Amino acid sequence: MYKSYSLELGGRTLTVDIGRVCAQANGAALLKYGETTVLSTATASDKPRDGIDFFPLSVEYEEKMYSVGKIPGGFNKREGKASENAVLTSRVIDRPMRPLFPKDYRNDVTLNNMVMSVDPECRPELVAMIGSALATSISDIPFAGPCAMTQLGMVDGEFIVNPSQEQWDNGDLKLTVASTSKKVIMIEAGANEIPEEKMIEAIYKCHDINQKVIEFINMIVSEIGKEKHEYESCAVPEELFAKIKEIVPPAEMEEAVFTDEKQVREENIKEITARLEEAFAENEEWLAVLSEAIYQYEKKTVRKMILKDHKRPDGRAIEQIRPLASEVDLIPRVHGSAMFTRGQTQICDVVTLAPLSEVQKIDGLDANITSKRYMHHYNFPAYSVGETKVSRGPGRREIGHGALAERALLPVLPSVEEFPYTIRAVSETFESNGSTSMASTCASCMALMAAGVPIKSMVAGISCGLVTGETDDDFVVLTDIQGLEDFFGDMDFKVTGTHSGITAIQMDIKIHGLTREIVEQAISRTREARLYIMDEVMSKAIAEPRKTVNEYAPKIEQISIDPSKIGDVVGPKGKTINEIIARTDVKIDISEEGNVSICGTDGVMINYAMEMIRIIASDFTKGQILTGKVTSIKEFGAFVEFAPGKEGMVHISKITDKRINHVEDVLTLGDEVTVICLGKDKMGRISFSIKDVPEEER
Repeated sequence: MYKSYSLELGGRTLTVDIGRVCAQANGAALLKYGETTVLSTATASDKPRDGIDFFPLSVEYEEKMYSVGKIPGGFNKREGKASENAVLTSRVIDRPMRPLFPKDYRNDVTLNNMVMSVDPECRPELVAMIGSALATSISDIPFAGPCAMTQLGMVDGEFIVNPSQEQWDNGDLKLTVASTSKKVIMIEAGANEIPEEKMIEAIYKCHDINQKVIEFINMIVSEIGKEKHEYESCAVPEELFAKIKEIVPPAEMEEAVFTDEKQVREENIKEITARLEEAFAENEEWLAVLSEAIYQYEKKTVRKMILKDHKRPDGRAIEQIRPLASEVDLIPRVHGSAMFTRGQTQICDVVTLAPLSEVQKIDGLDANITSKRYMHHYNFPAYSVGETKVSRGPGRREIGHGALAERALLPVLPSVEEFPYTIRAVSETFESNGSTSMASTCASCMALMAAGVPIKSMVAGISCGLVTGETDDDFVVLTDIQGLEDFFGDMDFKVTGTHSGITAIQMDIKIHGLTREIVEQAISRTREARLYIMDEVMSKAIAEPRKTVNEYAPKIEQISIDPSKIGDVVGPKGKTINEIIARTDVKIDISEEGNVSICGTDGVMINYAMEMIRIIASDFTKGQILTGKVTSIKEFGAFVEFAPGKEGMVHISKITDKRINHVEDVLTLGDEVTVICLGKDKMGRISFSIKDVPEEER
């Protein structure tokens, strides 16, 4: 049965069509926001997947190039692997949705969002987020929703609800907040040093708007929602828990997990696991869920000790940060390097500088962004956690962590005019035990300063965790969570910023939302921690950006020319500019506005190329003195080249004070000569003289 619903949201109409398409999916909705159209579907398998101990949820965000009137580039001419934006959008949808499915649900679930048309005034990512929640809520898939998402921008200090693409790209805030009917469940933000109080205000403005969307979804569910289907529970039998506690008493489990050495803890759990496998060797049913039972026993033990006794596994106080260390210049010959260590988490970051021609080109749905000047890449090799596994390239987690650190540092980067370089930072994870993305932010900041990138402010990041009890006021917020506290806790609340304010937030939780008190406490804790990290640790390694770039980094000089002269500098089919590059071994980038960047490693050659470009782009004036090379000799005079494609003629009478019969009597091909401009001749050509050059200029 086809039904259509509409809602006024952020000054535009959101229209939802149910029953019009995709009738065989468990749940489907065709959404239009303005003229942006997204098809959202939710499907689930009939039976649980065998042999797994996790919920197999897949979230897809498909960017169809026809949605913006483009044909995909490349030979294949069809959409290929997901873009970075598609991966990040999928993660933003996944994070609030996943906690709302039953913990013991093992059926495969896929949430698919296909972008079919894009209106620049209505961002498709937001429509897909709402669509996923709606399609799942009206389906027969078990789901404790609905949830809703709102995006907030800020231009000239004013909040903008669900901003246009241009407002999103150019504003001071990019905030996405997901909520249930009672609590905030996910936060993702990039910000231009927004104060903490302003950020909290923005978060709860989104939360209030989300309630309107949730009411809308609930209304649709009440009319056409399907009854949720029964499923085969994969919960661990209570009898198994009881038997495990007889063999491994709670006191023994506490002793096994409460140590500051990750490897020791893992060995203790391996020994306990071996004992239990031997004890239950003849019970195949229990053996099948034993690993999950041990995980839950370990989790309950850690949570109880933190919540009731305020005792952390490594013995730290609730607000205490692990031991910190930082250093720069540990890798020779690279353009900039730094290492940041927090407990058993260690990141080495390497920065590379390149000319602007090396920017990353982006072929996506956002017409405003076609290239990226700053790139942050994050790698997480298996050896960082003591495992052996072949590298298959970056996965969604690596892409997400790299994007978070990139977003954290973007607000403090210098403009292209201030620093005409393409910048790439690569974070290599040497060791991991919690919050490597925040360590990446710290290491990257120091590496940028070591490379001579004149960033405006120092940036640091830290993550807070959470353990909750039975009531909203029974909770403990943990500063600087390690891996175990992340695995067994309820929250990973990452915040980066400067002394002035927040530059990025990423919040993941495993429960059905956070109270405002928890959000405010986490933001406050992260501010205290990041100020300590910057003032007491990072600044001891490097306090400010270096004044010049590294000796191995390319040097870049800039000049501006009349845009109408760009064609002269480039020359026919690029002949002129390629000749300059061949002579000087530099790279040259010219913008449409006439800004010229000259990049090389030899300062003399850079200056030579710069002078040639100035000559080509200038209009010769009477009295101007130039130096060039004799390239052609005629009966009536000589032609002198001052730059590729730029020549002037010296009449035979202007070569010397004495009368000569032949030009060859004084000049030969290849001679370097200094001339003075005499102005234009009767035919409008520029004439030069050698004999009239002042004595002091010869």
